[in-house]
Amino acid sequence: MLVAFIFETALPYGQILLILGLLVGFYMAWSIGANDVANAMGTSVGSKGITIKQAVIIAAVMEFLGAVLVGSHVSETVRNGMFDPHQFEAGPLVLGFIAALLAAAVWLQVATYFGWPVSTTHSIVGAVIGIGVVIGGAEAIKWGKIGSIVASWVTSPLIGGVIAFVLVKIIQRTIIHNKYPLRQTYKFVPFIVWFVGFILCLVMVWKGLKNLNLDLSLGNALLVSAAIGLAFALLSLKWVSRLRIMHEAERVRRKIEVDDDLEAGIPFVRKEFREELNPKQELRPALAAGSELPSKRWEHRREFEFEMVEKVFTKLMIISACFLAFAHGANDVANAVGPLAAVISITREGVVTAKAGVPVWVLAMGAVGIVIGLATWGYKVMETIGTKITQLTPSRGFAANIGAATTIVLASRLGFPISTTHTLVGAVLGVGLARGVQFLNLRVIRDIVLSWIITIPAGALLAVVFYYILKMFFGG
Repeated sequence: MLVAFIFETALPYGQILLILGLLVGFYMAWSIGANDVANAMGTSVGSKGITIKQAVIIAAVMEFLGAVLVGSHVSETVRNGMFDPHQFEAGPLVLGFIAALLAAAVWLQVATYFGWPVSTTHSIVGAVIGIGVVIGGAEAIKWGKIGSIVASWVTSPLIGGVIAFVLVKIIQRTIIHNKYPLRQTYKFVPFIVWFVGFILCLVMVWKGLKNLNLDLSLGNALLVSAAIGLAFALLSLKWVSRLRIMHEAERVRRKIEVDDDLEAGIPFVRKEFREELNPKQELRPALAAGSELPSKRWEHRREFEFEMVEKVFTKLMIISACFLAFAHGANDVANAVGPLAAVISITREGVVTAKAGVPVWVLAMGAVGIVIGLATWGYKVMETIGTKITQLTPSRGFAANIGAATTIVLASRLGFPISTTHTLVGAVLGVGLARGVQFLNLRVIRDIVLSWIITIPAGALLAVVFYYILKMFFGG
């Protein structure tokens, strides 16, 4: 069947161009997996909530399901409508789309090599702009689109950072800096779970499942999401009761005493938070009665409680990462198969169409490429997101993931230009700022911002170079 598909072409060198397009499309999918998918899993891996192997397995399942089940089966011929394809001849346009895919893939691989988390959408947009200029001239490009993309360099990380900053502060105030962090966790888990269910459901309805054409109104979407969040919250009550039993059994096993041996109300702050607070604030307990040393029982119980708290947030963070990976597979596989669908359509029909059908096997191929990319090279960008910008714990990684998901929802509905990659980086920055500027690696942040700025011109320049190379072999 695939052989027949390849040989039924209507353009000169059609079979060769179609095979080349499939290979380049797979390479693009691989590059997306190595760079873009690693963003969603980087917080989970960097906080040591899950291992790289577990991240690959989770992403493999969720990305594949998102791409194949609800990935777009009808793709716009030109990514983001950068130019009108009908003003160009079929032959040069096919070469242009192959060159654009190759250029975006190469730039993503270069960025991944240096550990830079860049936007795959911006990469392919830059490549398409380069092709549009070289084939139809600068007047063929819809330059207004570029302004929206430049704006996203600011709006995406800013909104994501602010929301993540607020979430971290709330978690710190209500749980982390409380005298009884585990008790506070039990109390607030149902509310946290409701918010997670609510936001992630909105991500699915408004972004991840847009290709199912649900067409829910704002009110209906909010009601459905709130109801699903409430269902999750009710289920979490059972989970909390189990956590209490498990944690108590673990406390007894480790012989950790409950009594403080101190008067009530003395604050306890983890060692890593010392620099974030007023130096005059009490950071360690007073002396126990009749002792010249601080009570160790007090310390041991709280360290145990913090360990259990982070394990709870690990579970929540993994759930959020699964939803983000599913939404990513549903949407961003189009970065690989969108131009590829145009190549397939034009080579088989010999004419340029406004929209091109995407066979399921092409979606599956893109999903497989994404998974392989994450498994082979994804660790580079995961390391940047998870460890190089700021130190993450499961609770901080959870705040970053939910901050990014919330931003995706808000920006999508308000019509703000958005980049998922930039949003997540901004969320991680917000998490770091919640602890203090001194906890951010400013050199890494500088390199990331510079990589964002040069992504579009790099993609455009590479696309022009590859286009002329292809033209040498295939004419056009």
